[in-house]
Amino acid sequence: MATDFTGQSDDQLNESLGQLKREQFNLRFQAATNQLEKPSRVREVRRDIARIKTLQSQRTRAATAK
Repeated sequence: MATDFTGQSDDQLNESLGQLKREQFNLRFQAATNQLEKPSRVREVRRDIARIKTLQSQRTRAATAK
């Protein structure tokens, strides 16, 4: 389930990033205690974080180029 973050504002992106980082933290703890129900979610969260960071850097570059 790839989430489309392009329609979100900068504030919404920051909020989504914070939520994903908290989820990633919880997933790491679950993995460490062998309580992880869906191991593929770790990869999804990591990639969503990368998508948001990439979009943020693109927006920053576009703003400085103007």
